[in-house]
Amino acid sequence: MKQILVTGGAGFIGSHLCSRLLKEGNDVICVDNLFTGSKRNIEKLLNNHHFEFLRHDVTKELLVEVDQIYNLACPASPVHYQYNPVKTMKTSVMGAINMLGLAKRVKARILQASTSEIYGNPNVHPQHEEYWGNVNPIGIRSCYDEGKRAAETLFFDYYRQNNVDIKIIRIFNTYGPNMSIDDGRVISNFIVQALKGEDITIYGNGTQTRSFCYVDDLVEGMIRMMNSQDGFTGPVNLGNPCEFTMLELAKKVISLTKSKSNIVYKPLPQDDPVMRKPVIEIAKKKLHWMPKIGLDEGLKKTIDYFETVVRNKEQ
Repeated sequence: MKQILVTGGAGFIGSHLCSRLLKEGNDVICVDNLFTGSKRNIEKLLNNHHFEFLRHDVTKELLVEVDQIYNLACPASPVHYQYNPVKTMKTSVMGAINMLGLAKRVKARILQASTSEIYGNPNVHPQHEEYWGNVNPIGIRSCYDEGKRAAETLFFDYYRQNNVDIKIIRIFNTYGPNMSIDDGRVISNFIVQALKGEDITIYGNGTQTRSFCYVDDLVEGMIRMMNSQDGFTGPVNLGNPCEFTMLELAKKVISLTKSKSNIVYKPLPQDDPVMRKPVIEIAKKKLHWMPKIGLDEGLKKTIDYFETVVRNKEQ
């Protein structure tokens, strides 16, 4: 049994990670300020005596005794991270400093949930870990992109200067139950619009691409990375390399939901990446990991979840 801290643990990915860590017999401390996280995501865990929830903001110091730290705290969808961009940057940078300081004090291993957004609107396709990215440092997405890039810098500086035991993953588009109904991500947008019979909104001409990883696959990769040996720090891409256009995704969602929604097109937001697909050869080699759940199977599970959420909202 390990004592494990998960920041952002009431969020979409964090809640799935907490549940998995508990199933493996660990004590889990979930920290979240509930800005984008929700107690609904962890309500089934609250009665587990191996689970503890702390409402806390990672920009403030935290004193706990743990063996491992998963640092997921940060708004991750454009709607949320652009709502308060200064706060987003502070969460990435000050949150990393506080969690790295904690890891240094208690000699814990710490994993940073970084993002494919550090590659920006890439000039290299698909994206491999050696690529430094093409990021606009002063755009509307910069608070998130540059915040995550700065956090990676801090992690490696603490590793080199203070010998902190670090791990870095770069998460590509992930989906599944516990996504917020209003987070503005493409899969949740399409599913909710389809279930309500509303027009499905595609930004741009629909040819831009993404690769979608089901959350259970991602959590498996995160845990394998945290427990990897031989001094492997990463960064390592975690995502599904199967690539789809936005138009293909919209048509698939319409088919699976049996919706009569029409597809409408709107201008592409500033700095929105045109292509996004991970190279996962390092994850295959170092972690013996690759996604197992295909898009159709994952979408069906996600649609089932959103059907309940939409039904409850309408009652």
